[in-house]
Amino acid sequence: MSDPGRGSATWRAVEPPALPRPEGLRGWARVLRRGIPAVLVLLIGVVLILPIRAIEWLFHRARRPWTGPYVQGICRLVLSCMGLGWSRQGRPMRGPGAVVANHSSWLDILTMNAAMPVFFVSKAEVRGWPGINILTAVTNTHFVVRDPRLAREQAQEFAARVRAGHRLLFFPEGTSTDGRRVLPFKPTLFQGFLDPDLPDSLAIQPMSVTYRAPAGADPRFYGWWADMPLADHLLAVLSAPSQGDVTVHLGKPISVSGHTRKTLSAAAEYSVREYFDSVAQKP
Repeated sequence: MSDPGRGSATWRAVEPPALPRPEGLRGWARVLRRGIPAVLVLLIGVVLILPIRAIEWLFHRARRPWTGPYVQGICRLVLSCMGLGWSRQGRPMRGPGAVVANHSSWLDILTMNAAMPVFFVSKAEVRGWPGINILTAVTNTHFVVRDPRLAREQAQEFAARVRAGHRLLFFPEGTSTDGRRVLPFKPTLFQGFLDPDLPDSLAIQPMSVTYRAPAGADPRFYGWWADMPLADHLLAVLSAPSQGDVTVHLGKPISVSGHTRKTLSAAAEYSVREYFDSVAQKP
């Protein structure tokens, strides 16, 4: 069951669950059976996206009407190779806007991109993470530096991408969780949505992502947080005897007009938490 998130220090004090290792030949066979096709799909996707982007640039410049849906299809194929059940509720917004979502795992890169064409906003350090940096390159992640001196410059870059029709996806919690809760949103992030360079009709679409662990596994199975090694978590997911599933819920877009950063943050958090809690309370 999800909690309000206000006691985040309490849950963070609890040790993360031990990550199961592949057991015997069957465990490693599942790793290979799921991992090899997933990696091949990603590699082929990376190779093919380069000429697609080159041609796309000739016709559409900064806009990305082709590669967004292309990445969406690649991510759905990778999830299928991994055996993770996936479904989407709601429809992607139309018109200029951005997306905000709860954050549970490295799997979010795949599950959220599978729901709609988006471009993640992430801290610059992620650019150097092995494995993850391949995914961020394919998905054209927008990197930011946490430096107040660069805030205005980064806001202008954000505005330029929104005007180009990009759906930038932010994680207002500021960190990943164990997948069992939504943490309080940080209002500071939402100041960027109030920049005067952005379209007047800008809207924010809340996205709630809920993972259900495989039968008999720890409910936090898909959560990746604290100091969990990425390779160990990846092996645990690929070697599971059976997979669970994930649901991506797209909420009603919230118009930015008339909001302050605090009221916009509160409205977005309420929408994400409302659906997340309704699912988390189900057995």
